[in-house]
Amino acid sequence: MRRITASDDWLSIGAGATFTDIRQNAIVAKEFPLLARAASWTGAIANQNRGTLGGNIVNASPAADSPPVLLVYEAEIELVSAEGARRMPYSEFHLGYKRTVMKPQELVKSVHLPRRLRLPVEYLRKVGTRNALAISKIALAAVGSMQSGKVQTVRIAAASLCETPARLNATEAALLDHALTSERIQAARKALLQEVKPIDDIRSTANYRAQVAVNLLEEFLELMAASDSKTHP
Repeated sequence: MRRITASDDWLSIGAGATFTDIRQNAIVAKEFPLLARAASWTGAIANQNRGTLGGNIVNASPAADSPPVLLVYEAEIELVSAEGARRMPYSEFHLGYKRTVMKPQELVKSVHLPRRLRLPVEYLRKVGTRNALAISKIALAAVGSMQSGKVQTVRIAAASLCETPARLNATEAALLDHALTSERIQAARKALLQEVKPIDDIRSTANYRAQVAVNLLEEFLELMAASDSKTHP
């Protein structure tokens, strides 16, 4: 349950792997750097030595650090019980606030990450009350690529913007196959605001979360545009 193993196509992380295990794994660091960074945010070193990827997922907090990264990397999750095993896209795991697809007596066995060629732009930002040891007010993970001046691939996911960790499909659709003009960036900001459902709570307000989210989105899109200008000066 704690092993991290690699095949030609997948990196498999046991649900019992700690965040220290993940942070120190060479393949994670090289091929899935956003996950290594998220692991470094999950509490203090003592927490990282004990806290596990499976626990972070099954706790089903919409503010958890690792889920947005797993969503943009298009992870799959494997569940086991006395009845057998099943594997599904991680994007299908969360059903609502603190609700998942897990059946009684079922456990998360492992998380599987596809070992594709890395996309040229990878982005992860977490906003909290402090620089460390803080639960997210909002976090945004994103990966993408440009081709011929247009968005070729984009995947965006967030924490603390919906009742579950969320892949922002409508925001992605507003960007895909479009040039990153100022008008298109504004359209993407509008799509994000229509897609998310932030709340007021002890850590922040819905309005703050929404405004920070669109600012982080724009920061990511600026990185995307810059990567394209380097390829096509």
